[in-house]
Amino acid sequence: MKTCYLAILVLFFISCGSDDENCQTKDYRESNDQEIQDYLEANNLDAEKSNSGLYYIVEEEGTGAQPSRSSRVRVNYKGYFLNGNVFDQNNDITFGLQQVIPGWTEGFTNFKEGGSGQLLIPSQLAYGPCNYNTIPGGSVLVFDIELLEVIE
Repeated sequence: MKTCYLAILVLFFISCGSDDENCQTKDYRESNDQEIQDYLEANNLDAEKSNSGLYYIVEEEGTGAQPSRSSRVRVNYKGYFLNGNVFDQNNDITFGLQQVIPGWTEGFTNFKEGGSGQLLIPSQLAYGPCNYNTIPGGSVLVFDIELLEVIE
């Protein structure tokens, strides 16, 4: 059953689909950054910002191993938009950090086993300017994450 979930997750995170032929010309970097800053302020949150534009909040540091970009990890997560609408959620799922969106590949490396927190991912580190399934182009994605295990 976990293999089935992994296959679905991999397809979800690495597939590319677009409903809008002109979406490639849109750049959301500035507007996404402002949206994230507004969200942090409105929710009284303090986040770190990486050079790529990823924001992350370490709520529980964890004490175990810290993954690299090439690690396989086992996690719990909930993904939602800045308005709180949930678009995905999964518990106890395993995947390689090279098989997911760039925001996850980078973001999980800021946590250790047993750690938890949030990733606020601008569209350039997620699905970009194009619509993808139920995710509108240019969307900032928020993930509550818990790193259960670093496998390799």
